[in-house]
Amino acid sequence: MAKVCAICGKGSIMSYTRKKLRGKYNPTTKKRKYPNLQWVRIPEDVKLKKFKPFAGKRVLACTQCIKTLHKKTTNK
Repeated sequence: MAKVCAICGKGSIMSYTRKKLRGKYNPTTKKRKYPNLQWVRIPEDVKLKKFKPFAGKRVLACTQCIKTLHKKTTNK
């Protein structure tokens, strides 16, 4: 199971932090950050073109896509 949003393709990124010690920077520490993915069921009567291929399916989606989906399906 990939850690990628099925709808928008958002994946992980590398994050760098710089630690300063006595006026000088130590080598940066790398940390991988993952998107907030949730299992969500896409309704079959979805109107947005972005969600059409996933209509009626259960997919891993990032929270931004879930928010957009919820806004578009509840405003009728």
